Amino acid sequence: MIEECKHRKDAVNVWLKSLPACNLTQPLHRSNKKTPKQRNMKKFIATLGLSALVLGAFAQDNTKAVGGSGPMITLDKEVHDYGTIDQGANGTCEFKVTNTGDQPLIISNCKGSCGCTVPKCDTAPIAPGTSSIITVKYDSNRVGPINKSVTISSNAMNAPEKIVRIKGEITAVATPAPTSPVKENTMAPTSN
Repeated sequence: MIEECKHRKDAVNVWLKSLPACNLTQPLHRSNKKTPKQRNMKKFIATLGLSALVLGAFAQDNTKAVGGSGPMITLDKEVHDYGTIDQGANGTCEFKVTNTGDQPLIISNCKGSCGCTVPKCDTAPIAPGTSSIITVKYDSNRVGPINKSVTISSNAMNAPEKIVRIKGEITAVATPAPTSPVKENTMAPTSN
């Protein structure tokens, strides 16, 4: 058995010596030069990919802008600032609502955050491209800062519940002092 192994070892050594000599100190590598066939294949794949992208973009027929389908609510402002107003002054403001969608907008409800804020809105459908006015009345007999909200509920696809705010400050009006003395009536008996 040992002799058989020696025989095989000798056979392998003879076979290795019969191979042509090569320099194994340098790593084997391919040339960076591309063949014309490789260059044509790269061009073909790039052209095919670009064509698929362009054809895919043009295949979209009847496209609309994102969010463009259905009723859409847009307001002229989200906050009304009264600034500083006197007690008892006009506390009414308006918000303009526009339907920027492609179907009728229906405002189902307008609700103030407290009893001092009373909104009034029309529940009739607002056609695409048209507007309506929401009137908000604040009780300006209350002195101090104003920071209230009104919730507008509708069938709008972009904002089914839209919140607008009113803010400002109400200052007390000084009562004028009497210009002439006033005699107070007393209940005490008078002497003659």
